[in-house]
Amino acid sequence: MDVEQQKALEGALAQIEKQFGKGSVMRMGEKTSMKIGAISTGALSLDIALGVGGLPRGRVTEIYGPESSGKSTLAMHVVAEAQRNGGTCAYIDAEHAMDPVYAAKIGVDVDQLLISQPDT
Repeated sequence: MDVEQQKALEGALAQIEKQFGKGSVMRMGEKTSMKIGAISTGALSLDIALGVGGLPRGRVTEIYGPESSGKSTLAMHVVAEAQRNGGTCAYIDAEHAMDPVYAAKIGVDVDQLLISQPDT
């Protein structure tokens, strides 16, 4: 790679890191790792199985599984835990099935929860 290409690459990488944060792009050969905080799922065995003590903080997490397998309940427990620790949470309710009364019983501050219910 010539000097001009190297400068262009460094500029592009700097822009990406400025917009998305340090560690958002890196070379596969780098041996560095970032310590990322975790939010407990409320289930110790799951937190241990995930390897970081829960769901990684500041990341988008998709929870999937068969119908009635506890996906929404798990998500609401994580939201409640994050809110207890001062976090702001957004919930995408693709099925339009979020029950605010149930969420509140789990410990979610529904008045502070950001929710999106997309049409498609």
